[in-house]
Amino acid sequence: MTRRDMLWLLAAGVPGARAQQPSGMASRGIGPQPRGKPSGLPFHARFTDVAAQAGLRAPVIYGPDGRVDYILESMGCGVAFLDYDNDGWLDLFVLSGTRREGPVAGATNRLYKNNRDGTFTDVTERAGLTRQDWACGVTIGDYNNDGFDDIFISQWGQNALYRNNGDGTFTDVTREAGLLHEGTRWGTGCTWVDYNRDGLLDLFIAHYVVFDFQSIQATGQNPNCSFRGVPVYCGPRSLQPERCLLYRNNGDGTFTDVTRSAGIDRAAPTFGLTAMAADYLGSGWQDIYVASDSTPSLLFRNQQDGSFAEQGLELGLAVNEDGTEQAGMGLAVGDFDTDGALDLLKTHFSEDTAVLYRNVGRGGFEDVTMRSGLGVETRYVSWGAGIQDFDNDGLPDLFWATGGIYPEVEKAHPDYPFKTPRVLFRNLGNGKFEELTAAAGPAISEAHSSRGVAFGDFDNDGDMDILIMNVNEPPSLLRNDVSGGGHWLKVKLLGTKSNRSAIGATVIAAYGGRRQAQAVTAQSSYLSVNDPRLHFGLGAAQSADLEILWPSGLRESVRAVSADRLVTIREGAGVVKAESFPAPRQGR
Repeated sequence: MTRRDMLWLLAAGVPGARAQQPSGMASRGIGPQPRGKPSGLPFHARFTDVAAQAGLRAPVIYGPDGRVDYILESMGCGVAFLDYDNDGWLDLFVLSGTRREGPVAGATNRLYKNNRDGTFTDVTERAGLTRQDWACGVTIGDYNNDGFDDIFISQWGQNALYRNNGDGTFTDVTREAGLLHEGTRWGTGCTWVDYNRDGLLDLFIAHYVVFDFQSIQATGQNPNCSFRGVPVYCGPRSLQPERCLLYRNNGDGTFTDVTRSAGIDRAAPTFGLTAMAADYLGSGWQDIYVASDSTPSLLFRNQQDGSFAEQGLELGLAVNEDGTEQAGMGLAVGDFDTDGALDLLKTHFSEDTAVLYRNVGRGGFEDVTMRSGLGVETRYVSWGAGIQDFDNDGLPDLFWATGGIYPEVEKAHPDYPFKTPRVLFRNLGNGKFEELTAAAGPAISEAHSSRGVAFGDFDNDGDMDILIMNVNEPPSLLRNDVSGGGHWLKVKLLGTKSNRSAIGATVIAAYGGRRQAQAVTAQSSYLSVNDPRLHFGLGAAQSADLEILWPSGLRESVRAVSADRLVTIREGAGVVKAESFPAPRQGR
């Protein structure tokens, strides 16, 4: 029997193959690996939470404060970096939930305009985005190719599509676009994706569980739903999963449900969370990966004929190296070993590791978690994640946010806190990582119950900052202050034959003997959206050669691009604009 055959049997649920948790999230129940000797190398990135001084003071309401009665109240939502007004500065979009008891003052999704001085102004009402509901995921992209990014929100209830009017306002066009559905559904992961390479952004939506307040028992009402002996809410394994959906863009502002004809409905339903589209295997066509909670994760491989085949298990992405399903929450794509291929990071429940999947080419991916050093951290429930070069040394680092889901458990078990710190692993450059806390600044050790995370350069100073959703607290905005002299390069893509947002493009930067791949995605982390401008730390290199694999299939090369600037590349035309940012401000 081959290893792959064994994984099939394990994932299918052979008796004794994995620990069964009838109501909760999957966990291997493992402790951390021993920590090695610290490298002693300096880390030149330092994070400070500047949310309050930046004007982000409104709490993100998501369920009752201090308790969780239902699974819906525990899952939280995403956040996004976007430039909705095309002024070259990143604005913020922060989703929100509500409470079962009824409308809550101030509970709304919020759009914050960047004032270009380190502060933001809440422009939600003027923009027409005021809405109180159970928002979950967000995806940003220019679905009508008019030059302005639009917003799609997945929710429990009805999803919402907001068309950007280009004047600072948005219009809800969900109904006229054909995206309303019958009944109540729990949309979670969502992403724009041009799966058929026609230059139009199509829409993929994952779902979590079938849920309504009337039929689901609250915390304490089902004796089978407990954690460490404490009664907790039920789910997901006690609930019914749902299938994913795919909508094709008709090019006239409307969409058609092609779930069946595209083969999406042939995949077994899972507890789907974050959805992320990219050209994972270098075929020139976009695939779709779904992090699934307590069920095998899904990789929809593009068949290049308008259909997909689910091949997560065959490609090594459905389960971990042990053949065990995990509580898939967040996803990150990047190139941690700078070999020119896209790798993946997936986050999970406590007493388990995040999983790092190394891309081994057309054969798929291999789980390199333990050999990379990530096994030292198993303490936290983990959510939004990123593979980003935070210190501009040319080696992408790893970050994820954490947060408990059972606030009641902490009272009986103080070793299982509801609010927990962030996790940052710095890249040592030899396939190994080491976890940092104090060395990365005060914001890393601050404790919150966090969910969605977005990565972007909000102050245009040449490094990557972090926006984080915190349950029933204001969001965190982690400003990154980099020292050490490492160079960087930002790449903004404009599609012509491809979709204008260039979603699905891959850029490979060659510098200092390395080749680093990055993808333009419309959702990643946990239900969130990153800065669409790709950021490459270059270390000592003062220029880079770029290879762009456009969603249309075009391959384009741009040589000797100077460092420490943002370059805008238009499909087929090369660099059309180069901008130098001010030198990073030190000692703020």
